[in-house]
Amino acid sequence: MADPSSYRPKPGEIPDTPGVYRFRDEHRRVIYVGKAKSLRQRLANYFQDLAGLHPRTRTMVTTAASVEWTVVSTEVEALQLEYSWIKEFDPRFNVKYRDDKSYPYLAVTMNEEFPRVQVMRGHKRKGVRYFGPYGHAWAIRDTVDLLLRVFPVRTCSAGVFKNAARTGRPCLLGYIGKCSAPCVGRVSAEEHRELAEEFCDFTAGRTGTYIRRLEKEMTEAAEAMEYERAGRLRDDIEALKKAMEKNAVVLADATDADLIAVAEDELEAAVQIFHVRGGRVRGQRGWVTDKVEEITTGALVEHALQQLYGEERGDSVPKEVLVPALPDPVEPVQEWLAGRRGAGVSLRVPQRGDKKALMETVQRNALQALALHKTKRASDLTTRSRALEEIAEALDLDSAPLRIECYDISHLQGDDVVASMVVFEDGLQRKSEYRRFQIKGFEGQDDVRSMHEVITRRFRRYLAEKEKTGEWADGENTHTEEDGRPKRFAYPPQLVVVDGGQPQVAAARKALDELGIDDIAVCGLAKRLEEVWLPEEDDPVVLPRTSEGLYLLQRVRDEAHRFAITYQRTKRAKRFRASPLDDVPGLGDSRKQALLKHFGSLKKLRSATIDEICEVPGIGRKTAETIAVALARAAPAAPAVNTATGEIMEEEPATMGSGGEPVTTGARDERRGQET
Repeated sequence: MADPSSYRPKPGEIPDTPGVYRFRDEHRRVIYVGKAKSLRQRLANYFQDLAGLHPRTRTMVTTAASVEWTVVSTEVEALQLEYSWIKEFDPRFNVKYRDDKSYPYLAVTMNEEFPRVQVMRGHKRKGVRYFGPYGHAWAIRDTVDLLLRVFPVRTCSAGVFKNAARTGRPCLLGYIGKCSAPCVGRVSAEEHRELAEEFCDFTAGRTGTYIRRLEKEMTEAAEAMEYERAGRLRDDIEALKKAMEKNAVVLADATDADLIAVAEDELEAAVQIFHVRGGRVRGQRGWVTDKVEEITTGALVEHALQQLYGEERGDSVPKEVLVPALPDPVEPVQEWLAGRRGAGVSLRVPQRGDKKALMETVQRNALQALALHKTKRASDLTTRSRALEEIAEALDLDSAPLRIECYDISHLQGDDVVASMVVFEDGLQRKSEYRRFQIKGFEGQDDVRSMHEVITRRFRRYLAEKEKTGEWADGENTHTEEDGRPKRFAYPPQLVVVDGGQPQVAAARKALDELGIDDIAVCGLAKRLEEVWLPEEDDPVVLPRTSEGLYLLQRVRDEAHRFAITYQRTKRAKRFRASPLDDVPGLGDSRKQALLKHFGSLKKLRSATIDEICEVPGIGRKTAETIAVALARAAPAAPAVNTATGEIMEEEPATMGSGGEPVTTGARDERRGQET
């Protein structure tokens, strides 16, 4: 625990201008980012008497080992830089809203020749129009099913679309009138795009135009005694109205607005957002955050606005944003929002009428979300804390192991030997810290030697990074990170777990001893009886089956096993797709496919003359000679044998892998074995 006075800047060093500051810990990891209208006044608040600080602010300043700042010209620039740094460094003490779920969106892929309507989650893609978010995917599918009757836009995947185009037969939706079937040419690309744009317009809230148009067409059809067409139009109108009923009108003036409400206590805050388009609630989402320092509701709103609109442009930022409290000062935030939208944005607190009533509804949702989250979180925190305490007690550690690293070895009968390293911090996965290794020190199968090599490589890198950052040097650091990003192996664990028993544990301990590291605990978890092995101990530690500590160790071990096997399978798949043609310089996937398509198999290609190879389009004589030499050097694969009859089977035609590489049929069966 550092004393803030040890790194407090000297009087007069801090400028009295707008800027962004960041605190770093002893490992040079950025742990907090903030902005200020006056850097001098803001930073002075952190270096007052510790007793007067908020408990979490006190924890932050005592965890930090240095502070630095960047001066900017305006508060808007400070807001933008603060958002960029928080996104880049992911500081542990900053307000970070956690989605209580991954919300689905209704997406229309306008960037494709034939736009597709589908459900999407995750990061937004360029050229795709999004509507939502929705609470459930089934809510999107119900709405889309109603709208496809009027706007029969394609919903199929690329594979289904290509297959229909190849066979000349549309899918079921094309036959029942819920797809215009552009795959078989029933409509042109321009006509289909127009349907997609009308679908987007209706979904965005411009509903009145289409309802009135259909009603007019229905009346005209009835007057012309085209009763079947009038009946279909009547059903279309009912379908659209039913879809509209799913989103009741909440604002009579057809406003486009986002309403943000905050519910908070001393430790946490929940944010709820209602997305209103065309006066109707089109989506809802919620976030929860820990209050790392003493923070106002206006500051929480500011952080929510950064996360909500930091990656958005244009119409995705509505012209009106209603909040429970305004950031202080509000002008830079309003200017930043206007820059994202490209037009003016009204940021205000609703005072009366429909908007205030709707804000009260959003506020009730936020209160409910906070209560639900605290119920879940209490259970989760209690369980994780108990698990770490049980591990510390069982392994006789000085404190709970807040960072645990686990290692596993995976191979297939001694081939493609790899290892994995997974990281758990505070009992939770830290996937950004996962690493994987190829075993390079020897050939063959030896889990113990492999474990020794991996532990040695990982902690040799740790020592190298420690020496670089100057932790062993006296005085000031001689190496300063320019971007502040964490080094890959710069942070030591409190506990190393290996997948295995006594031999693997001994190998890991030996590797650490050889490097002079004696402050990191080691244990192993054996699969058979789930026993915990410690170095230089003849008997294992047996944790109760109901132990939360044992459950956490199992989760860590199983995650390392999963990560290792995934990597090993990837390497094996690449090897199985290997071909002698891969060694021919300048021969790409297209010409490989052309060769195999022309000759039918590698065997026939191998027996072909140079003149015959030259007959393949795109293959010149020099390339043909290179191909012939490469195939002559490569030994032919062993013949396949029918194990039931002993018959030597003829070579089957070569097939193409997903990446366009040749794959010998049955190659996956040639090396069956147990994955470890």
